[in-house]
Parts: sequence; C-alpha cells; structure tokens
Amino acid sequence: MTVTIYHNPACGTSRNTLAMIRASGEKPDVIEYLKTPPSREQLIALINAMGVKVRDVLREKGTPYAELGLDDPEWSDDQLIEAMLAHPILINRPIVVTGKGARLCRPSELVLDLLEHPVASFTKEDGEVVSRPA
Repeated sequence: MTVTIYHNPACGTSRNTLAMIRASGEKPDVIEYLKTPPSREQLIALINAMGVKVRDVLREKGTPYAELGLDDPEWSDDQLIEAMLAHPILINRPIVVTGKGARLCRPSELVLDLLEHPVASFTKEDGEVVSRPA
C-alpha cells in the first residue's frame, strides 16, 4: 500500500504522524508541501478525498490567516483555495493518503486507521502514549 504524507518537519503533529507511519513498517512518500506545494488540482483532489469543506483544511495558527481576513464568511471556496496556493502555510497538516482513504491527521493518532499494520502503541515527542484499541 502506498502511503503519502503532506508533511511540515517544523510541526510536532506532523513529525509524530510520520513517526507512527514509519513505526508501522511503511515507507511513505514524504511531500514537504511548503517546499513542493500541491497544484490547484491536487489540493482540490485532497479536499474531496478527505470529504471535508475547504475551510476545514485552513490553518490559522502561525499563518497569515488573520491578516488576510480569511475568517470572513464571504470568501468563496475558490478564493480560499487561491489563498492556500499563494500561501501554502495556510494548508493544515499533516494530510495522509493511503489506499484506505485520506485524512487530516490532527491529532496524529488519526493516521492509525489509515495504515495496513498500525503500531499497537506509540510514544509521541511530548511523552504521551497512544494505544490503538484492540
């Protein structure tokens, strides 16, 4: 099974998600989306695959979200996508795609449902232990 993660190495949640994928025996395709942003078509496909609204993929913290006024409900989906393409830091992360689906993995343990052989337990960077229900 192919596993792809849209990753930001500066993000703890993204690092934990990637570590869980690797601990599960997968060798994921890692796309550092700030260096290699998705195309418009790829971004729309990811949003559709996750079955979420465009706004659900917007990241507020540490981004130009507020200064751009993206909290205004008047922004159309197309305009929000344009903002994410112009400022990839606005794309929330990590997004993981596998044969089982696509998901924004916040919290990081949401990735476990997407993996073929998920680890039974995992210790995050902050020491929190995540156990997969039997």
